[in-house]
Amino acid sequence: MQSVGFLISTNFQMMSLAALSAFEFANYAADKCLYELAVVSESGGPVRSSVGIMLDSTAFGEPEFDTLIVCGTPDADPSASPLIDYVRRAPVLSRRVASICTGAFVLAEAGLLDGRRVTTHWLWTRDLQARFPRLKVDEDRIFITDGQIWTSAGMSAGVDLALGMVEEDHGAELARLVARQLVLYHRRGGGQSQHSNLLDLDAKSDRIQTALTYARRNLHTPLSVEQLAEVAHLSPRQFSRTFRQETGQSPAKAVENLRVEAARLMMEQTLHPIDIVARETGFADRERMRRAFLRAFGQPPQAIRRLAKPPLGADVSRTLA
Repeated sequence: MQSVGFLISTNFQMMSLAALSAFEFANYAADKCLYELAVVSESGGPVRSSVGIMLDSTAFGEPEFDTLIVCGTPDADPSASPLIDYVRRAPVLSRRVASICTGAFVLAEAGLLDGRRVTTHWLWTRDLQARFPRLKVDEDRIFITDGQIWTSAGMSAGVDLALGMVEEDHGAELARLVARQLVLYHRRGGGQSQHSNLLDLDAKSDRIQTALTYARRNLHTPLSVEQLAEVAHLSPRQFSRTFRQETGQSPAKAVENLRVEAARLMMEQTLHPIDIVARETGFADRERMRRAFLRAFGQPPQAIRRLAKPPLGADVSRTLA
């Protein structure tokens, strides 16, 4: 049995504790106690969350947990010295030390992130990098593992981080089953982007929005700049310039992102062969689609499909709705 401690402080965000459920349901799915869970704070007793709800906790002593996870707060203000001292000692006594959302600021204050690749919520990545220039902040990852240090993006990404720990400890099949019990579509890999390209591509003008709508509906066609410019009733040069100004991407990159999103959904929701998926979403061949998936998700299409399928022999009757 492995012990997991969630470290909270005043004004902590309740959703940070959603990651607790990944370990709870790992115990349920395995039908034995794989993880012993605890919530700790500097003084113990009730701790007020950012929404005013009080949560009971145990006062921390030595960082005696196999895994210590630091929860985030809405403001990422500097932490009290006793808490920082406690976190600073954790890597000596704990196998893993992790943060959820702005909990990364606590790890950084304790000096645990110097020289490491880390992430946090995209709203805070630039502030984290500015306050701690020795870090290598990646603003577009769900979670990152660098040695014994794990950091996650937003609070929902803390669940992905916890599922990654379950997979590391007990294998991919258990992690996938836990994801289903949590009614998650599948565990997102740490390399996946924090952003959805389909949601991000919103244009300000009707002309560019019309071209985007056309692109989404015709991904199986070549979708050249000339073709999209004609739909927008602009010259190719004017279209390219306006498109980049409004979306922050070139037309070619935007089309690739839209194709990747569409291909990902097909890989997850259908049994079509990869060649068919590549053709239907406008990639010339499966190799081009593979390279695009690696750029977008850090994983090839086959890995995305494996994560979306239930493990062979899994007892799906125990999956909670």
